[in-house]
Amino acid sequence: MVDTLGVAVIGFGWMGRVHTQAYARVPHHYPQLALRPELITVAEEVPGRAEEAAAQFGFARTTRDWRDVAADPGIRAVSITAPNFLHREIGVAMAEAGKHIWIEKPVGLTADDARAVADAVEKAGVRSAVGFNYRNAPAVEAARALIAAGDIGTVTHARIRLFSDYAAHPESALTWRYERERGGSGVLGDLASHGADLARFLLGDIASLTADTAIFLPERARPAGATAGHSRAAGGELGPVENEDYVNCLLRFASGARGVLEACRVSVGEQNNYGFEVHGTRGAVFWDFRRMNELGVSRGTAYQDQPVSTVHVGPGDGEFGAFQPGAANAMGYDDLKVIEAHRFLRSVAEDTAYGATLTDAVRSATVLDAMVRSAESGAWVTVDASS
Repeated sequence: MVDTLGVAVIGFGWMGRVHTQAYARVPHHYPQLALRPELITVAEEVPGRAEEAAAQFGFARTTRDWRDVAADPGIRAVSITAPNFLHREIGVAMAEAGKHIWIEKPVGLTADDARAVADAVEKAGVRSAVGFNYRNAPAVEAARALIAAGDIGTVTHARIRLFSDYAAHPESALTWRYERERGGSGVLGDLASHGADLARFLLGDIASLTADTAIFLPERARPAGATAGHSRAAGGELGPVENEDYVNCLLRFASGARGVLEACRVSVGEQNNYGFEVHGTRGAVFWDFRRMNELGVSRGTAYQDQPVSTVHVGPGDGEFGAFQPGAANAMGYDDLKVIEAHRFLRSVAEDTAYGATLTDAVRSATVLDAMVRSAESGAWVTVDASS
């Protein structure tokens, strides 16, 4: 028997729209799921935006105050896609109100923020999901299985990259993303948080690291009104960029493997150039988000001059079969969020964790905090494995 789950979305920028679309698509890809999401309320403080969302997607109610969501007993699950500085307050309030939460990374401004939300979730006995969507790619899950099976031998070193040009334009508006008080870190929270999660997902815990950060565009124009996504503000009053555009980090894993994590939000000529290369004693595996459904795989006993084969993932890999019938039929970014929504709803239905949870958010945030300390001190920093 199929039950309905009343859901709300708090914050309706681009990511709020992505969550909403994912809820709408879940029943089509996972018809056997025991819970069907019902869109109850959209909360957004920008005038008119919630009403537009309700008209387009069918939310029953709108509000400009997210606290109305906490007070509504008909809402059992909440997507939190508001700006970073609101994650802790909203996340804790929703957990205390008995709501299951699907929250976007990095879950607040620091590891303390992420830990506060995680503690509230545990105390309330509700379920959680976190927006580490790249780990949901079937090719990434296939790479993890290949590594765990020892197909490339013992992992020796890896490189994880996240390069984008979304903030490269000098007229990009000085939104909350560039402010310490509201955005926290810059490219660390936005992109390197994904990198830290991928590193752990593929290779296990990070033991220590050393990091270097830089701000390449030190001033941006203040916007005249509400913004969405990565808006421009030509001619506006200039203000300082307070958080980093770039990070380069050397990693030492608990396994003894070495790694490099590099991320930049102002990389001219790069559009979502995200991926990894993992090398082992007998081979290697390569993934590029822009060719999301492919893996480059080198394995065998040649060692020297060993070729790399292109492998197209298919229905036997991860959640691919819920979307496409055969290998080389492409999946896209939004499909990864449908997988995330499904795992969240399944966690609620079965009272068992599936996919990335707030435990993963805390561990990623702990790595980011270590990067901040290392960039300030110039030293190697131990990552707290107990988080």
